[in-house]
Amino acid sequence: MRLIQFLSSDGLRQVGRVDRASLELVKATHSTRELALAAIRAGHSLAAEVALRGTEPGPDYTHLLDSGQVLAPLDHPDPAHCLVSGTGLTHLGSAATRDSMHQQAEQAPSAMTDTLRMFTLGLQGGKPAPGQVGAQPEWFYKGDGSSVVRPGQALPAPTFAEDAGEEPELTGLYVIGDDGTPYRLGFALGNEFSDHVTERRNYLYLAHSKLRFCAYGPELRTGPLPEHLQGTSRIWRGSELLWEKAFLSGEANMCHSIENLEYHHFKYAQFLRPGDVHIHYFGTATLSFADGVQTRPGDRFEISLDDFGAPLSNSVGSGPTPLAPGAVRAL
Repeated sequence: MRLIQFLSSDGLRQVGRVDRASLELVKATHSTRELALAAIRAGHSLAAEVALRGTEPGPDYTHLLDSGQVLAPLDHPDPAHCLVSGTGLTHLGSAATRDSMHQQAEQAPSAMTDTLRMFTLGLQGGKPAPGQVGAQPEWFYKGDGSSVVRPGQALPAPTFAEDAGEEPELTGLYVIGDDGTPYRLGFALGNEFSDHVTERRNYLYLAHSKLRFCAYGPELRTGPLPEHLQGTSRIWRGSELLWEKAFLSGEANMCHSIENLEYHHFKYAQFLRPGDVHIHYFGTATLSFADGVQTRPGDRFEISLDDFGAPLSNSVGSGPTPLAPGAVRAL
């Protein structure tokens, strides 16, 4: 099952179920979070809750996408209660680019960077037996719900950013139940928009490089994640295809299991606040930055994967003017 959130022609929030290219409206439902909490409290699946509420023919899906009415497929009415995070060095092949970025000029080529050490830990222990604790992955914070832009909208790059690069990834979408149990609703395509030039200066700048806007969707895919997934990441400059490359995901192409990544995120008690929403990026091994691409405002990213329905498309935009040095006041 694939779900979307969208705004009706009169501005009301609604939830739809995508069936091929057509859209069915989930009756009496205004958010995916509301739908999920009702399913949790009833003790049944998201699909069962949709069946219980019923559906009816919805508006034209293509028109909703083209008109910018499609929202991120899961959010929270208070953005402060939506945590956006991620894990890196999770995919086979992801270490090569990162390792070259983090090599220092004075290092011997054979020296192992912290990046490669972290990746090796994942290779050796990132897929423990079910119910067992595996190697701890790299983890980063991206922001709260205010850092999320809807499908089709521009990703604002701060004026101080040194790069505005895409990262085609899968995201896990979660709601915390009333008793503090995290529930995975499903997965969505994601663009974990980052600043790779800043990160390349020093790997300790990774935290800074990740504090950027991001996007995910347009569709939430429920059910088990296929072992092998292959999608395509593209960058358009006007009508010209500037760059295109396949990307792989799914556990067959990862050095960590989804269960292990989820454990190391939700083991922290502060992430188990009832009603909160979590969006977690699972990493990638494919970046246009690694091929020397430098994006500029107006360039458009397109991330597609057949199993996830419509592609995720966002352009590069300009962010707000940052706080000036010395603007912090003492009371």
